[in-house]
Amino acid sequence: MADATDGTLFLTSAECAGLATPEEYIEAVREGYRQRGQGAPAAPRTKLTNENPPGMLTGYSAILPETGAMGGYTYAAGFGAEDAHFILPLFDSQSGRPLALLDGASLNPFKTGATGAVGVDALAREDAATLAVIGSGAQARGQLRAAATVREFETVSIYSPTAEHRESFAASMNKTLDAGVAAVASSAAAVEGADVVITATNSSEPVFDGEVLEDGTHVTAMGQYHPEKHELDARTIERATYVPDLRERVMDDAGSFINAVEEGVVSEDDIHGELGNVVAGEVAGRESDDEITVFDSGGTGIETVAAAHMLYEKARKQNLGTEIEFAPASEALTGE
Repeated sequence: MADATDGTLFLTSAECAGLATPEEYIEAVREGYRQRGQGAPAAPRTKLTNENPPGMLTGYSAILPETGAMGGYTYAAGFGAEDAHFILPLFDSQSGRPLALLDGASLNPFKTGATGAVGVDALAREDAATLAVIGSGAQARGQLRAAATVREFETVSIYSPTAEHRESFAASMNKTLDAGVAAVASSAAAVEGADVVITATNSSEPVFDGEVLEDGTHVTAMGQYHPEKHELDARTIERATYVPDLRERVMDDAGSFINAVEEGVVSEDDIHGELGNVVAGEVAGRESDDEITVFDSGGTGIETVAAAHMLYEKARKQNLGTEIEFAPASEALTGE
């Protein structure tokens, strides 16, 4: 922990990249969700949209009292640059002083992947050996790398609509992981017989048929952060024990669950409990080998703060970053 007299540390995306292993991200994020399960405050994302130029400004926050940190993301996507930029402020939860300001781009797939892995570890069968990944972008890569640290997968099937993308992704991961990784020609081929399914797409429509899920499968879904987006169909939600990252966001932007409610196959009473409740042991996770489970990960300040604080402490130990100064309100708000 930094001394109270230290200034605020600015960490570039390059300084954050490679600073921690997937296992370290997972450990930090799991601890963050444990605290959430025992009452740590966290707020769902807020999103402001702009029509011309088209873009969105998004933010979310959390306080992790035992970690001693609070903060969250603010990010802009689209607009004139047609890109995304992530700013991550981190504060001390005891004193309120700013600990760090991080360029959050490079850590995003790692902290999001770690969240998915915590979901897999909490809800998938211990003997899970086959994994299906639908998607081939940065988030899919982060999910796969992290999931492979909490289960010993023997085979991984990759599907995304563009053959070149899925084949390139599979070839890259086949060199990285101990498991055999192969691209397949359809989502059905990937999902059939899989013990764990990860969806990491930006699809507005279901990416597989819930009827093909085997009993006992766990599904982690990453594209459920808009009411009109539902990677998972109503049948998957109907069959599953449903666990979101934050209960409060479900009826606002968890598109798959909202769609299943609209189709009349589930209600809000079918929300089993938050991931933090499961991690903290407040709510049971998987209760049988035949149970289908879903973890709906839309993104929260919990993993963001947990990962940022872990990186901050590692950066302090390695003398990384640049000191910057913020004036406290008692000095800056002079009224003159």
